[in-house]
Amino acid sequence: MIPKEWLKKIRHIEMRTVRLVEDLMAGQYHSVFKGRGMDFDEVRLYQPGDEVRRIDWNVTARTGETHIKKYVEEREMTVLLLVDASASGGTGSVSQSKRELAAELAAVLAFSAIHNNDRVGLLLFTEKTEKYVRPSKGRQHVLRIISDILTHEPKHRGTNLTAALNHISHALSRRAVIFVISDFMDKEFARALKVVGRKHDLIAVPVVDASERELPDVGWIAFEDSETGEVLELNTADPEARKLFAAGAQSRLTGLRRLFTKAGLDTIEVQTDQPYLKALTKFFETRYHRLHP
Repeated sequence: MIPKEWLKKIRHIEMRTVRLVEDLMAGQYHSVFKGRGMDFDEVRLYQPGDEVRRIDWNVTARTGETHIKKYVEEREMTVLLLVDASASGGTGSVSQSKRELAAELAAVLAFSAIHNNDRVGLLLFTEKTEKYVRPSKGRQHVLRIISDILTHEPKHRGTNLTAALNHISHALSRRAVIFVISDFMDKEFARALKVVGRKHDLIAVPVVDASERELPDVGWIAFEDSETGEVLELNTADPEARKLFAAGAQSRLTGLRRLFTKAGLDTIEVQTDQPYLKALTKFFETRYHRLHP
């Protein structure tokens, strides 16, 4: 049984994201994600301006009139949400945690997918594969995905992106669109990104909390790494300590950006203390202009 507070949050996410998809995202989603190709529809009489290479010579010979093959775009795709469920996802310094933001982003992408008649699935991972929801369609299916992201209780604390990417790459036999929603608190996953990115349309969605970018001036505090349990004490009143922390955070983010670029991936950078619509819009606009120069 899902607790009432989670049901309320799921309903709130649905209301926000469905409106956003209907008003803004559906058309943009359709324009930047292409189906698997073209499906044969029917033959019809040749008309001036038609492409000669589409002439159906068998029908033409049989009827004595020139016919061409007509195709329609095969729209249906599989969209997979690869969501980090490790302990660091509970971090949140403002109105929402990284996991809650991941759930809302997943909702926008999932509702956009089913609005375009695509199937959407979910893989929750930590250092192990925690849960796999097979791709399907429909509002209830999307609500289940949102609920799973918010309420799943992980069996492990750490992160293993390589294992998750390898798992989903083998699970999906045909090319799919894969969104990796994570804080990417892991190491040595660059090769897995490249390998999976060659087979599938892979998009990285790094989620960052404000507390991971800079420290407030509140004196001595103890940090516990949510994934390893390691404890570190730090004097936040020391300007130099705050400066070093911010520099380290920026260096990590710069390194991630470089890694994604090298792997040839598109990205959607989001932060828990900032509206995500701007990041989504930038992603769709950049991708659209690249596909339609």
